[in-house]
Amino acid sequence: MATIKRFEDLEIWQIARQLYNKMSVIAVRLRAKREYRFAEQIKSAAGSIMDNIAEGFERDSRLEFVNSLSISKGECGENKSQLYRLFDDHYISESEFNEVFTISDKLSGKIANFIRYLNSSVTRGLKFKDRK
Repeated sequence: MATIKRFEDLEIWQIARQLYNKMSVIAVRLRAKREYRFAEQIKSAAGSIMDNIAEGFERDSRLEFVNSLSISKGECGENKSQLYRLFDDHYISESEFNEVFTISDKLSGKIANFIRYLNSSVTRGLKFKDRK
């Protein structure tokens, strides 16, 4: 497996960015309907997914990265719940719900798999590389 040197190269961060962009488009429509709080809430949750992946990666510690990924996975759950609210309140169509939900669900699974991989790794991270 190749060593990833930038968080931007992580597939999960790339998918999280794609999800954020989809949620941003929905947020614009919510603002047009004067749903400002809801718009900010969905953008914040989607943004937190990608931001926590980046932050955890940059900490150079496997355990801190796993913790940040766990937070990102939780934000995926929040995002999926918000999608139900958006659909139930008729802000998005069924096809849009299905498209964005599928991205969020796939991302959650990939984060879970990455957490499992990191938990099975003996590498401790750069922060602890030279410590005994």
